[in-house]
Amino acid sequence: MPQHTPAAPVCRDCDGFATATITTGNRHADGSRATLRVTCPTCKGTGHTTPAAARVRVGK
Repeated sequence: MPQHTPAAPVCRDCDGFATATITTGNRHADGSRATLRVTCPTCKGTGHTTPAAARVRVGK
């Protein structure tokens, strides 16, 4: 049986769609549309989150 690797958890803020292109409605001189590329700040554009590191308790 092939071994499957567990899937990384999907980012809760972008639901896995980490990058979006938004059309501004304007056009450049060559006729192409002006767009903005936006990435999710939580997952840094990967679409997945890393598991939380173990918490370290300091003090009493």
